[in-house]
Amino acid sequence: MDEIPLSALLIVLVVLLAMSAFFSLSETAMMASNRFRLRHLAQSGHRGAQKAISLLDKTDKMLGVILLGNNLVNSAAATLVGVITIALFGEEKWALAVGTLAVTFAILVFSEITPKIIGATHADRLAVRLGYILTPLLRLFYPAVWFINLFASGLLRLFRLTPKSSDGPAKLSPEELRSLVLESSHLMPQKHHAILSSLFELNNITVEDVMTPRGSIEILDLDQEWNEVHAQLATSHHSRLPVCRESLDQLIGVLPVRRLLTNLGDQDFDEAALLQQLQAPYYIAPGTPVFSQLAFFQENRQRIGFVVDEYGEILGLLTLEDIIEEFVGDFTTSLPGLSHELGWSEAGDAIVEGSRALRDLNRMLGLDFPIDGPKTLNGLILEHFQDIPESGTSIKLAGVAVEVLQTQDRSVVTVRIFRPETT
Repeated sequence: MDEIPLSALLIVLVVLLAMSAFFSLSETAMMASNRFRLRHLAQSGHRGAQKAISLLDKTDKMLGVILLGNNLVNSAAATLVGVITIALFGEEKWALAVGTLAVTFAILVFSEITPKIIGATHADRLAVRLGYILTPLLRLFYPAVWFINLFASGLLRLFRLTPKSSDGPAKLSPEELRSLVLESSHLMPQKHHAILSSLFELNNITVEDVMTPRGSIEILDLDQEWNEVHAQLATSHHSRLPVCRESLDQLIGVLPVRRLLTNLGDQDFDEAALLQQLQAPYYIAPGTPVFSQLAFFQENRQRIGFVVDEYGEILGLLTLEDIIEEFVGDFTTSLPGLSHELGWSEAGDAIVEGSRALRDLNRMLGLDFPIDGPKTLNGLILEHFQDIPESGTSIKLAGVAVEVLQTQDRSVVTVRIFRPETT
């Protein structure tokens, strides 16, 4: 031992600690890397990503070569520290104890904690480079790795913990995929993120949440004077109109208004010609999930349907545009004088229509109105009073101060909402 200089032993020790740090960094970086991003890079032709994905698809063998190298190096480093300690202080027990503590400290700080933090922080950038090094190492030590994994697999089978073979990338549940999208908000434009987030909500909301309530549906009443029917067709902002007699309870069909624009000026255009253009109404159960209804519209080339309850009474109108706007945002032309935008004024209040959907109010104003019952603010107020409140009446709903400004017939027309105080 006197033939080997102490300086050479110290250099070897530093090299062993560096090798241990490399294996620790490799283990953490490979396991913490984003496999979806690596697969995307691999499909784009990135060689490093392809090698990394190949290693991650054989996790047991990859970990086998990493842990084999790490444990061999750590054992060699501990033995070398013992040799150095004996060379410096002899076989004193206290010296061996101090040497053991010193090498443990060095391994923890320089070969475990620090490289693992670096590996976890820069996992994606390191994984595509480590693939070039770990791949030949696995080929070189494959017999040893195979022999070690033989015993490890036997032990797992003994405890009935044999991992299931997986084909392709790991499958994510809808909730996990939604969390992945939410956590990736800084990686995509805000509009794209909002659309993707809204898509995950389509299975949790029903057609009642997005339909146009019955009281807000524009109808074409054939019992009115024909010149009034003609004028309504000429000025309607809708591409389709429900046609009925007196009320929606006597619905006849749906009229595609655009098809009649060229016929409105004809002298022979009458009620019989209009009735020939009607389409049969389509009815929807109120509890139908929005996503299922969207799929039905697409498969059957439908664009409009009427939501009915168990007694056949029409509750509202649902169009394809209503569903699309739910996750894309408002894009259709609104009626003159009306705006879909909503926000708090400088005084801390907002004046809204009673027909506003509670979900819209919660989203636009950051409120927490309950949505498991009535779907509109008017419905929530009527449920609270069990009657039509008078103008000027103020109440608190879900901790939010609300003042009724105007009522008409059997509904609340406009309401002032006061911004709740934040605690």
